[in-house]
Amino acid sequence: MLLLNRFLPRIDFDSYEDFKQNYKVNVPEDFNFGFDIVDAWAKEEPEKMALVWCDDHDHEKKLTFSDISRLSNQTANYFKSLGIKKGSVVLLILRRRWEYWVCATALHKIGAVLIPGSLQLTKKDIAYRANAAEISAVVCVNDPFVIEQVELAQAEAKTLKHKILVGEKRDGWQDFTEEIAKQSAEFPRPAGTEATRWDDTMLVYFTSGTTGMPKMVRHNFSYPLGHIVTAKYWQQVQENKLHMSVSDSGWAKFGWGKIYGQWICGAVIFAYDMDKFIPLNLLEKITTYKVTTFCAPPTMFRFMLQEDVTKFDLSCIQHCCIAGEPLNPEIFKKWYELTGLKLCEGFGQSESSVMLANFPWIEPIPGSMGKPSPLYNIQLLDANGNICEDGDEGSIVVMGVDKNPPVGLFTGYYHDDALTEQYLGSGNYDLGDMAWRDSKGYYWFVGRNDDVIKCSGYRIGPFEVESALLEHPSVVECAITAAPDPIRGQVVKATVVLAKGYSPSEELVKELQNYVKQATAPYKYPRIVEFVDELPKTLGGKIKRAEIRKQNHE
Repeated sequence: MLLLNRFLPRIDFDSYEDFKQNYKVNVPEDFNFGFDIVDAWAKEEPEKMALVWCDDHDHEKKLTFSDISRLSNQTANYFKSLGIKKGSVVLLILRRRWEYWVCATALHKIGAVLIPGSLQLTKKDIAYRANAAEISAVVCVNDPFVIEQVELAQAEAKTLKHKILVGEKRDGWQDFTEEIAKQSAEFPRPAGTEATRWDDTMLVYFTSGTTGMPKMVRHNFSYPLGHIVTAKYWQQVQENKLHMSVSDSGWAKFGWGKIYGQWICGAVIFAYDMDKFIPLNLLEKITTYKVTTFCAPPTMFRFMLQEDVTKFDLSCIQHCCIAGEPLNPEIFKKWYELTGLKLCEGFGQSESSVMLANFPWIEPIPGSMGKPSPLYNIQLLDANGNICEDGDEGSIVVMGVDKNPPVGLFTGYYHDDALTEQYLGSGNYDLGDMAWRDSKGYYWFVGRNDDVIKCSGYRIGPFEVESALLEHPSVVECAITAAPDPIRGQVVKATVVLAKGYSPSEELVKELQNYVKQATAPYKYPRIVEFVDELPKTLGGKIKRAEIRKQNHE
């Protein structure tokens, strides 16, 4: 934990209250993740393992921090030879390829702006991102769909000059492996105007865009230090032990769980570059490589629990987390029964590090987000801006972001001062999510502001109804939305994906409705139940409730 001592005056705490009150992080003015974490580990412990990587085709690669340092230096020199410099914007579409970690570190060292991109981006998505962010180069994985979409988008992408390909030679593209091999393994830390400060722009995430065009979330060079809380105190990673967060490199969850806080804490990233999520394959990799700490979305746990988990020895796992969507209590119970591990939920956004979580001193309660991170002054506010009492629903708001900006919170929206003013200009940041707090200080997710259903004077949060439905053995996934009703204004509608062996029927509709009546207040039951093969989702895997609501009105 030698590096942690450079940034945290205190590492160990006696209680959650001690943690919340006394946790502090020191941000050096010139902090740069590439030099101050990757290169620092390489200097202090040259053989320290950084990354264990594998895929579905029997390929494996193990890289030390010295390897990442050397390769990122070569990559930085290569990028510089292309004219990429401090402030240049580069898009990476690399799935879970090991080269992502090398390219990201190199871009941080240069001071360029990194934009992660999903494998599912189309021509329209790429052209929009390229023009909105003024992207000058793209580095892509060798995937026919991705290559085609980039090539189609190039004519519309005015600033895109360089196309770089990992894993194959192709006309019109530069070969990443071949080009970095020509470069020096030395890359001196930039000085003067080329040096980075903590408040320079390091990273831009495009939000999933459940409604409207994606926003460009801007993070500065202090952002990795915000994820110490994420990695050490929520995911509870261990130095020199394998941590796995299941995420594609195109999403903020990757930054949460597969690079920044984990490497600062000295953990080893385990990366499984899966072609497709197959629960049995994931379970097999976890047990073969002996993953110590594990984080995945609840949906993945749901699908794993559809298999015979008892065939796998999961005793290597010492801590499990979930994020990306609320945790339904039934998943918590089943996983605990099978493994003895309690799933520790964490909550946050692309705009932040972990904001609320079940930290080590907190007994996880199924369905609760836990308690606030010490980095954030979080309050629940009612419609009039007053602080809510325990038990009352309110908007989750980070207070005082103008006077004391939390380390890890976004600094605004890239190239959009008006939008930045709209969200941060008041001095507080309203997340747009509803929750309530119980008498013990635990927070409970209700839903997005737009998702709350108003039926006959009642306010119904979709999450509670979804949790009830997911306890029924026939339901794998579901989404609760409002459907228009001439008498009640709105009624609860359930859109349901059935488990294997179940078929849609009127009898099953009645059974599900009665099941919800028994599990929650009877007025919350879904008056409409629709069975579908799959739910509409964003590129990031979040359910598009807005799309379902729109269909409800058609």
